[in-house]
Amino acid sequence: MINDSSLQPRYEQMYRIVRERILAGQYQVGERIPSEKELIEEFGVSRITSKKALDMLVQEGMIHRQPGRGSFVTRKEQQDDSAVPAVEAEAVATARSGQVVLGLVMEDFSDIYGKEMLQAVEREAQLRGVHLMLRLSFSQPDIEEQAIQMLQGFGVDGLIIYPTRGRHFSEEILKLVISRFPHVLVDRYLKGTSTTAIGTDNLKAAYDGTSYLLALGHRHIGLLASKVMDNVAIEERMEGFVRAHAELGVQLDRSYWVTNMDWSGEEEESRQMLALHVETVQRLLRAKPEITAFFALEYEMALIAKEAVEKLGRSIPKDFSLICFDSPPSSSAVYSFTHMKQNQRELGRLAVDSVLKLIAGEQLHGKIPLLAELIPGTSTGPVPGS
Repeated sequence: MINDSSLQPRYEQMYRIVRERILAGQYQVGERIPSEKELIEEFGVSRITSKKALDMLVQEGMIHRQPGRGSFVTRKEQQDDSAVPAVEAEAVATARSGQVVLGLVMEDFSDIYGKEMLQAVEREAQLRGVHLMLRLSFSQPDIEEQAIQMLQGFGVDGLIIYPTRGRHFSEEILKLVISRFPHVLVDRYLKGTSTTAIGTDNLKAAYDGTSYLLALGHRHIGLLASKVMDNVAIEERMEGFVRAHAELGVQLDRSYWVTNMDWSGEEEESRQMLALHVETVQRLLRAKPEITAFFALEYEMALIAKEAVEKLGRSIPKDFSLICFDSPPSSSAVYSFTHMKQNQRELGRLAVDSVLKLIAGEQLHGKIPLLAELIPGTSTGPVPGS
């Protein structure tokens, strides 16, 4: 159990204990481990300590999280505890021997978004003979700042950053701008600066998705979004939704919008928030029975809408249509949503190419937009009765 007299941090002690349980087979692959609340009670630690321990297990690939459901074992193979320090030592050595070393800081990644981009960055780095160091922030600004500081301390030549969502960019990113340290942002950009940023043309993507629904005859379309919180991507998607209505001559009704969806926090809290969001969508559909479709600006919101619609006894796509961003590849276990697919592979390739150009002294300013592709699924159809 946790040893308060140990020099090892409490979160690291907790991480190693849970890790050993997985390796010993106490929790099998695919099995849910105890919730954060249960672990907090068992180990007598704070929520922050518990979250850091679980984040370390996620980063190692031992577990994966499902919003509202919990954390599940991904694998239980024995890992070499010396691997990470060895890689970092090699990075320092190669940096000093002249090989270009890039740091990659990501909020997180999953099959929904981020995994393809990470693979593309790694592939392009290998093709270009570049050494890559990865750090995940797990949506925590303080960890992101520490990662940037640490990577610069190791002597990386440039940084690729997929920033955490929040009201403001971290101070460390702003310092990079001021010092003109070679860096590229992906998926977000800094307004009013010349920072190179690569991301989807979210306005056009949302415009195209909305136009698709309108072409199917839908005239009463709801919008589902998370709290904007200075999230430029969400703002642009909202603008694209509005512009499609305006340019195609369809009246927009903002009373069809739900734009405060959030499920951050520990597992039990997230589960409760997800249930509340399902109820919110159900209330909206009861109050506005004319709504025939939703555009969910993120994948998780499409899942919420699907559950709400089906709990009301309506079927998709016969009675109701749904479209979203970034649905994972369809399979027997994953529902096939019609969705706007972002070009993650090109994003990753361009991120490496751009930061290498900056390191070489080239001038790259502003946004580099990428087009998204509409992928038809089984969640959309003509407006009922047409």
